[in-house]
Amino acid sequence: MSSTMDIYEYLAQGGVLTSPDNVPSRYRGELLRLMSSFVDSELAASAGFAASINFAPSIQARIAASRITLEKAEHARKVLAVMSTFGTDSLRYEQQHDWAARIGREDSLENCSEQLDMRLPVFYYPLQGWVDAVVMNVLQGLAAQVQLAELAQVSYTPFAEAIRAIQEGEKEHLEQGIEALKGILTSSEHRDEVSSSFNYWRDKVSAGFSQAHPERYEMLKKFGIRHQSNERMLEEWTERLSQLQQTLNL
Repeated sequence: MSSTMDIYEYLAQGGVLTSPDNVPSRYRGELLRLMSSFVDSELAASAGFAASINFAPSIQARIAASRITLEKAEHARKVLAVMSTFGTDSLRYEQQHDWAARIGREDSLENCSEQLDMRLPVFYYPLQGWVDAVVMNVLQGLAAQVQLAELAQVSYTPFAEAIRAIQEGEKEHLEQGIEALKGILTSSEHRDEVSSSFNYWRDKVSAGFSQAHPERYEMLKKFGIRHQSNERMLEEWTERLSQLQQTLNL
């Protein structure tokens, strides 16, 4: 390929890139933005879920919560390793934020003076007890299945491969969450609490599918960084959530 324009035409036709050496600057900026959002979200999720370990009602539940905390940090490490090939200082990146920091449960992100990092909106809010943690894990876990399927198609091969290696672990987190939720629902006393948490986290998770500007989305689609619109992914998540609610009789 003789020019940057040739690379963009190549990407628009479904081509892939495999090394930082042949990545044009605008593509690089958008790719790093996407990877940063993923890493920040996983680190924030890990730090937030760590607090739920002490909410766990049994040793087995503690083990499951501990595994999720560990594996989300490991997922962040995998993608941060890809970012480091672009010159990202991994050590500085890991230490630049308090990943456990949260705003108030009813605070609006729009009214915050500054956002801490590039995590998804859902990870700015604190968990309240075990039931709340399980419900959030399930709703965001369903969203992650949709989001990861999209990321696994990204035209930068090392990132796409890292995501494909992560997908199975995130699927297990969702399955563990659904089993925990089923156990919680065997007790009628928790149904109102589950319903309240569902209503709370539904809005927070759906905010992670906020729409990109149409022109920017078209650019990302030509780069092979995006394939489905956020609107379509939101529809898919909503369908999965509706099916789960029917299954659980919620």
